[in-house]
Amino acid sequence: MVDTFDELIADAEAADVTGWGFDWLDGRATEERPPWGYAGLLAERWAAARAALDLDTGGGEVLAEAPLFPPVAVATEAWPPNAAEATARLHPRGVAVVRTTPGGPLPFADDGFDLVTSRHPVSPDWPEIARVLAPGGTYFAQHVGPASGFELIEFFLGPLPEQRRGRDPEAEADAARAAGLEIVDLRTARLRIEIDDIGAAVYLLRKLVWWVPGFSVDRYRDRLRDLHEQILRDGPFVDHSSRHLIEARRV
Repeated sequence: MVDTFDELIADAEAADVTGWGFDWLDGRATEERPPWGYAGLLAERWAAARAALDLDTGGGEVLAEAPLFPPVAVATEAWPPNAAEATARLHPRGVAVVRTTPGGPLPFADDGFDLVTSRHPVSPDWPEIARVLAPGGTYFAQHVGPASGFELIEFFLGPLPEQRRGRDPEAEADAARAAGLEIVDLRTARLRIEIDDIGAAVYLLRKLVWWVPGFSVDRYRDRLRDLHEQILRDGPFVDHSSRHLIEARRV
């Protein structure tokens, strides 16, 4: 028996949305993965580093997949629930988790790390990244690209042509160069997302709070019901994400 609209909504509202794990969506939504396999590449880089820093680590889920950590291993996170989760996950393995302030400077000395990494940073601060990297050090990251999730976002907010142009990989590469970094590699991918039920949509909008700012079920109940009926009628709601892999070296 298919769950009703209200049952699906209630299930999604009760779900824990801390951290960067998305296991709750198993069987309810799928997202195509980038071809380069970031978690595996990250693990290789961390195993070879002397001092490494992971920015915006979330709950530490991706970093925790690495089997080996360098002698100096540090991760940062700004959102308190995620920082607590990352601490519980990473401290037992020798990674120091540091709470940071969004938009503030990194609380580390100049030239302190030969490797800085990040998966889906909120807003890469290129001058700060360059400052904490040692000469010859590497920034290696997977960023969210332009117009990610915008089919779902615009279902609720309407057309957003200006916002669609944000997070451009070439613009980010130019900003990195301006901060004194040399671009070594830049790869892009556009990926398919399928959302199978309205609960999955609610979970995503609760977790990715910047997609539809101020989202709540009560505020968007009518539009959620429209989406629920569309999925029942037409099948999964198709969305897309974009990602870019970027590697830069401090010159």
